[in-house]
Amino acid sequence: MSPSRTTATTTTLSLLAKTIDHSLLHPTLTDADLARGLALCIKHSVASACIKPYHVPLAKTTLKNTSVLVCAVIAFPHGNSATEIKVAEAELAVRQGADEVDMVVNVGKVLSGEWDYVEGEIRRVNESVVRGGGAVLKVIFENDYLLPEHIVRLCEVCSAVGVAFVKTSTGYGFVKRENGLYSYKGATVGDFRLMRGACKPGMGIKADGGVRTLDDLLHVRELGVARIGATATEQILEEAVRRGVGEELKTVEFRPMEGAGDGGY
Repeated sequence: MSPSRTTATTTTLSLLAKTIDHSLLHPTLTDADLARGLALCIKHSVASACIKPYHVPLAKTTLKNTSVLVCAVIAFPHGNSATEIKVAEAELAVRQGADEVDMVVNVGKVLSGEWDYVEGEIRRVNESVVRGGGAVLKVIFENDYLLPEHIVRLCEVCSAVGVAFVKTSTGYGFVKRENGLYSYKGATVGDFRLMRGACKPGMGIKADGGVRTLDDLLHVRELGVARIGATATEQILEEAVRRGVGEELKTVEFRPMEGAGDGGY
């Protein structure tokens, strides 16, 4: 690394691991794939296993007596379910053992400026999640579809409702470009700064899509991101070990992320 392009932060391997929600959400994921993914979560003691709703019972059993939380996604990835379905899906996930729920907003309602609908839906889902036993809600914006003013307003809404986290993306919100191809920025440095400034103090920010290396993870932590969603979990943590990160606090150099760029899983 060129010293002129690097900065440094202090961390431990455990702190890095507890920043990661390991993503097990690909459409083709089988139960056998899930079992391997949960084993990886246990091996590295990550923050949570982020899973499909029907996998909650199996994940809860597998992760019993570990520190790894069960995080279920609902209305994923497009957020288009009716509010009543989102509430029911969230309630079932919590009843079956989910510790955290990641819900996608209704992007069409956001773009239409129907903020009463958006806030009402987030409030109802949040109430259903926390009421069932102390689980927490993360609200997914899908920033690739939104303008900065939408992102700021969503942060304000989520702050007013009192959700635990706001989240940049699903990892699957691909946008069709002028050349006909689909691409995805996902989490960007500009988004982190915008969201951190618009959210109330203490609200967590989760980055999804585009945070795929140890350098990326170290940078977003410095920007105030509390969690990331990742499929490259093992590669990130193995790289940390190669750089000498262990259970004692260590200062680590990293190259900051670019301000923009294609992301996704």
